Amino acid sequence: MKTWILSLLLVLSGCAHEVRDPAAASRVAALFDDAAFPRPATRIDADGLFALSPQMRRHLGSTQFRTLLREYGPASGLLRALYDRGELALDYDATYTGTAAETYAARKGNCLSLVIMTAAFARELGMNVRFQEVQIEDTWSRDRALYLVSSHVNLSLAPRGPRAEIETTPSLTVDFVQLPPNASERVRFLDEADIVARYMNNRAAEELVQGRHAEAYWWARGALLQKPTLTSALNTLAVVYQRSGQPLLAERVYRAALAREPDSLILMQNLAPLLAENGKPAEAEALAQRQAQLYPAPPYHYFNEAMTAYRAGDFAAARKLFAREVARAPYNDEFHFWLGIANLQLGEWNSAEKQLALARDNSVRADARERYSAKLGHLRAMAAGTQRR
Repeated sequence: MKTWILSLLLVLSGCAHEVRDPAAASRVAALFDDAAFPRPATRIDADGLFALSPQMRRHLGSTQFRTLLREYGPASGLLRALYDRGELALDYDATYTGTAAETYAARKGNCLSLVIMTAAFARELGMNVRFQEVQIEDTWSRDRALYLVSSHVNLSLAPRGPRAEIETTPSLTVDFVQLPPNASERVRFLDEADIVARYMNNRAAEELVQGRHAEAYWWARGALLQKPTLTSALNTLAVVYQRSGQPLLAERVYRAALAREPDSLILMQNLAPLLAENGKPAEAEALAQRQAQLYPAPPYHYFNEAMTAYRAGDFAAARKLFAREVARAPYNDEFHFWLGIANLQLGEWNSAEKQLALARDNSVRADARERYSAKLGHLRAMAAGTQRR
């Protein structure tokens, strides 16, 4: 099956202090092909992204909520009211990027959704909100025939004060995932336009995963109208074109994105095979060689080798290769799962159980956690039955 690399920003990247390019909007507009995609039935915009629903306002005014604010202060009290298990207890689920109101109603969301909803509450409480991109290595995952890449954003909350004092006022950083040591020291500040554009790019990617190309096009277009220099949205737009049978237009957009980020692994992996399909084998080979020089073992490299060994019945070799991917991507649930399955094939039940538990605990999708839990329960039942014999 053919695959594309899709830069899905479940969390964000980009800098609020980028230099504005007045010609960027016209350049990106030339890449749109509105006539190729029917207008979607649902409205494509980010109006009301941070708006509080009536239910959210009632929660904000509840006695329990106000008590927490008085006892712990605005920032800490807000976090307890939203995320403590004894309170609202929102859960993490990377499936969908929602508005503040949608995330509150669902009681779950991905990292960007939770950032948006938390910011909406904090602003209503009169706090200063600062969005931050954390400079850590991108996280890769897969969904159907798409590879998804996510970077990371969080936010900090501080009491309201003069704008000039925002960066020097003591603040509380709010994060929704475990970060490497000292990651908080490597941040870039984002503005609201960054958040809106990345929200729209997420929605485009999520529509692509579901095979809804027209909706994906209009969301990606909206993201680029918000931020014409957002390379990840250019990549998403190119994937939409490629999947919609417009390879030459896809190539054009990939080239525009690669001109902005010439060392991007995502863009090189997408563009190289497309160049070959478009009758440009020499360019394709040159780009593939450059990619190999810059990234000799890209994400999923050892995993793909492991799957080849596994299908050949060489479970010991597969286990070593799965373990290499786990070592460099310890939060990828798929790697833990297959390492567990390889251990199971080798008769190492305890190691298999440990890896399946790690797959469940590291999954960012509620449906995947349920599947892993079911498989883990089945394994434990099998182990118990074996011990009783």
